[in-house]
Amino acid sequence: MPESRPAEIASIHRYPVKGLSAEPLAQVALCTGQALPADRRYAIENGPSGFDPADPQHFPKIKFLMLMRNERLAALHTRYDDRTHVLAIRANGIEAVRGDLETAQGRAAIERYFAREFASELNGPPKILSAEGHSFSDVAKKVVSIINLASVAALEEVIGAKVHPLRFRGNLTVHGWPAWHEFSLLGQPLAIGDARLKVVKRIVRCAATNVDPETAARDLNIPHTLMRSYGHADCGVYAEVVADGSIAIGDAIRTEEPKLL
Repeated sequence: MPESRPAEIASIHRYPVKGLSAEPLAQVALCTGQALPADRRYAIENGPSGFDPADPQHFPKIKFLMLMRNERLAALHTRYDDRTHVLAIRANGIEAVRGDLETAQGRAAIERYFAREFASELNGPPKILSAEGHSFSDVAKKVVSIINLASVAALEEVIGAKVHPLRFRGNLTVHGWPAWHEFSLLGQPLAIGDARLKVVKRIVRCAATNVDPETAARDLNIPHTLMRSYGHADCGVYAEVVADGSIAIGDAIRTEEPKLL
């Protein structure tokens, strides 16, 4: 049955560099078959991975610096400029380094920073990776990740502690769905602004969610709590963009009946 009062987008975030901090957006243009623009556009290789920019393939996240194992990344505050390609990294309230990720000199500056600051956690020289049109997502498909804020609130009740939604590193957070409603939407088209998305997969959670995105403390055990309480380790869903369009905070989210061929 159609919702009497549709849910809406509460926030939009992208992650230009895999494992580094979120960037809030007020609105964004989505393109069919693509992730959010510049989302996971870059990754920091943790030792030789075999990634080929001329033939980019999906690689498991263990090949890169990432929060599941490198929680100190959460203490870094980053900003990426689409126009200049400059990544700026702040640590302890002070800018530590900046560099143009599309130039050898700029990448080298960022790589030197991680080589120095994360030396004990590296399997080899860190290297900034990218490839035209590639997204270093945890899954092979280019997707948009959606987090239901009511599900996060239900998890808070189980844990008895505050759970920051950014622990789940979603692109969109949704207000107005009942807890865990997102799992009932698999295969369903969603209308958001001018765009259309199709929910394709539940998101299985890993130890990255145990890290507080504000303090960088590994202070909870989210996957274990989910499994113990609900019999699964899932929170959030992936959706594919199936029709171009712009979306913005506050846009209504409506389910649509799948079209019959």
